[in-house]
Amino acid sequence: MQKKSSLEINKAKLLNFFSQIGGMTEFNILFLKNVFKPPYEIGEISKHMYELGVKTFPIVSITGIIIGLVLTLQSQPIMAKFGAEFYLPYTVTLSVVRELGPVITALIFAGRVSSGIGAELGSMRVTEQIDAMEVSAINPFRYLVVTRIIATSIILPILTIYVDALAIIGGWFGSYLTSNTTWDLYYSQVIEVLKFGDIIPGVGKTIVFGYIVGLVGSYMGYFADKGTEGVGKASTNSVVVASLLIIIFDMILVKITLLLWPVT
Repeated sequence: MQKKSSLEINKAKLLNFFSQIGGMTEFNILFLKNVFKPPYEIGEISKHMYELGVKTFPIVSITGIIIGLVLTLQSQPIMAKFGAEFYLPYTVTLSVVRELGPVITALIFAGRVSSGIGAELGSMRVTEQIDAMEVSAINPFRYLVVTRIIATSIILPILTIYVDALAIIGGWFGSYLTSNTTWDLYYSQVIEVLKFGDIIPGVGKTIVFGYIVGLVGSYMGYFADKGTEGVGKASTNSVVVASLLIIIFDMILVKITLLLWPVT
């Protein structure tokens, strides 16, 4: 057999990419058609919120503290050089709440959750459990996919608020290490700078990020190839595609949120 040329390989990859985009678009439309149809699987949604969200708290807790601490330690020498050290809490708080907290939390969430959803649904596809549900007159899409996407869309904003709070505390710890700032002074500066309009954009866009994580993971797993290789591929592709879409949509949402809620 002749080896495929690099042009043919790149062409196949490009076609596969557009095929996946088209498939996810159809998958998204199917979700929107099913999400408001009863029965509503409240129990399943709650279970997935616990499995996918609550069990993510340990890793995001460490991440939140480190974000604020590292950002403060990195920014302090630069701001001190320009005599603007007093504004360090303002800078850290706005950076975390508006951008760093939501994006980093979403990427960690995608790494843990999207891959898990892809692997779980991929295993169910490979072992023909999804086919068995279809034969039993159960709608597997509504039971397996809709519940997971709703759960990820709800739990990620909650995780983001939690991470933002921890990052602000981490920022104070960094300020205390570098300039011996008291908690009362740091807290008063944070309250002074942080407006409700700063929280809305950061938390609001994580609803979109959570939706992306659930949608991509469910799509990759639901249509996984047969065999154990297909499960691994679904898990890996879920993380890669979800992370890429989060970064792309963040770029778009940043522009929109700055127009609606400008930094004051």
